[in-house]
Parts: sequence; C-alpha cells; structure tokens
Amino acid sequence: MNDKTYIILVNWNGWEDTLECLESIFNLSRKDFRVLVCDNGSQDDSLNKIKEWAEGTREARISEKRMGKYSLPKTNKPVSYQLLTKTQVESGEIAAHSQLILIDCQKNLGFAGGNNIGLRYALLQNDMTWCWLLNNDTVVEQNALTELIKKGVANPRIGITGSTIIYYNQTNKVQAFGGARYFSCIGLAMHIGRFNSQLKATNENKIEKHLSYILGASMFISRDFLRKIGLMSEDYFLYYEELDWAQRSKSQYSLAYASKSLVFHKAGSSIGSSNKASQRSMLADYYLMSNRLKITQRFFPYCNFSVRLFLGVEMVIRLLKRQPKKARIIWGLIIDKSTNKFTSNE
Repeated sequence: MNDKTYIILVNWNGWEDTLECLESIFNLSRKDFRVLVCDNGSQDDSLNKIKEWAEGTREARISEKRMGKYSLPKTNKPVSYQLLTKTQVESGEIAAHSQLILIDCQKNLGFAGGNNIGLRYALLQNDMTWCWLLNNDTVVEQNALTELIKKGVANPRIGITGSTIIYYNQTNKVQAFGGARYFSCIGLAMHIGRFNSQLKATNENKIEKHLSYILGASMFISRDFLRKIGLMSEDYFLYYEELDWAQRSKSQYSLAYASKSLVFHKAGSSIGSSNKASQRSMLADYYLMSNRLKITQRFFPYCNFSVRLFLGVEMVIRLLKRQPKKARIIWGLIIDKSTNKFTSNE
C-alpha cells in the first residue's frame, strides 16, 4: 500500500473558502494524498455545498482572479468521497478508500478539536505517513506538498514543518516564514518574516533556530510525532494550540521550515474574525487573552506577573478604542474573575 499524506481542513461556516482550497489541493504536483474536511458544526449547509462540488454540480469561486493559476485547471468531477460522522470516525470501523473524506463533527470543537478528529482517523489508516494541517482559507502552490515531504524526509527528528505563508490578498507580503518566535515574558509572539514586503531567498537553518512554534495555517507532521507526542491539546479552543504542541515535543523533536512550500492565506476567514486586532471579534479577543494566561501558567509560570501586567496594557488599549466590553473581559482575566458567562453574542 502506497504511503500517503492526509491533508486535514477544518471548516466552520466557510464552504466557499474550502472549495477554493480544495481546487488548489487537487492541483498539487503530488497525488499521493487524501483530504479530510472536518466540518465543525457549520450552520450554512457547508457539508452539502462541498458534496455538490465533489459531485460536479457546484463551482468553486476564485476570490481573486490572479490567484486562479493555483486552482486551475479545475479538478475533474465527480471526485469520489465518503461522508462520515464523528461517531463513525471514532469507532475506527470505516477505512478510507476515497481521496476526499467529509467528516461531520456535529458541533464546533474549536481549532484543535476539529483537527484532532481528522488526526485520529488518519492514525487509524495504515497508509498514512504524514499529516498536513491546512487552514481552509488557504490556497497552495503546486509544489507545496513536495517541498514539505522533502524537508521531512531529510531529518527524522523533525516533528513539524512549516511553509512560507503569504497573504492571499497581498501576494508580495509575507505573513510568516514557517512560524513565530514567542516572548514568554509578555505572552506574545512575532511571526518570523512578517516585515518582509516581498519574497526573497531565506536561510532556513537560521530561521529554524528562532522558531518557537509552526503557524497553524500550515503544519506538516510526521506519523511518528503524532504517535509519541499525541494530538493537539483541546484546552484552548482557539489560539496557542501550536505553541502548546511545540512545548510538549521540544525535548524529542525539532521544528523545521520549508521555504519553497508556498501557502497563500486569507488570514482570519477560517475563524470568522478579522486578522486585525482592532476588528477582532469579541469571542476571538477573549480566547486570545485568556489562553495567553493559560499557556503561561502551564509552561512559563515564572512570567505570570509580567504577562498580567501586559494584559493591563491591552485593557487600556481597548478602552482608548472605545471597546468597554472587551476591556471588562480582560480585567476579569487579570483578577482571576470567572468569565464563564461570556458568550460570543456580547
């Protein structure tokens, strides 16, 4: 049985982005893969829309005309697919035989929870060698998978490999070279390469020395890593899962960067929120702040005071921007006040 890469997308009310992503995936130069789309309880009929695409009765919309070169020519339809429930996946009784597997997670399990459903299924398949976690609001260049495999094969100690992440709407602007560097004293990360306004030759070894984690938009993982380290922690729901994974594995595995693996990211679409801090949804802002404290307590407890102090700065910024509800939530986190009553509707 040929070894395969299992490409995992988590969809939440974003079927249009998912279809464009699928078209680019099926245009990859390598064809030894399966795609798992884990639907996180979407309320926009996403699963049916994706089924229609696979059956050839719905077209994928290319958001930016100039990006069509990564999604064209369109995949020959129909594309064979299987539709599984979360219960069927967890039972392990149904083997993969189609190139596209649709999984109904039945509710929103968060970033880690949705991906973990796909990872559990992939681990049960004898032909899985690699897993590639991709945000559904991405478009991939034809050799993106080839370059990731090349990097992973070169060193068995590599656990997770990242791609060059480029902004979909500004293709001369880099979002990250693989991942980010984390500053534990303030609980913030800076994407490596974020100030690059154009693509240029990069020193992979130099970048890898500064990687604290691989950006979740594109994470290429070995089977061995998954078996020894385990799945992503589901304690966060949104944000900081990648750093948790990297911290848990750093004594056994290294992080790597495949500069020639190009992934174009719409940034923010996959979680239904803006990538800009000033426009971030209430729910996204809450998890970003609360999980900063959670990751600090778990791995960097000596930074508890400084991180809370910096959260105070964040609170003042929200007040200056006339966002009193967001400021109130942050204050509750700083003083350890329960935030269980917080809802996304606030």
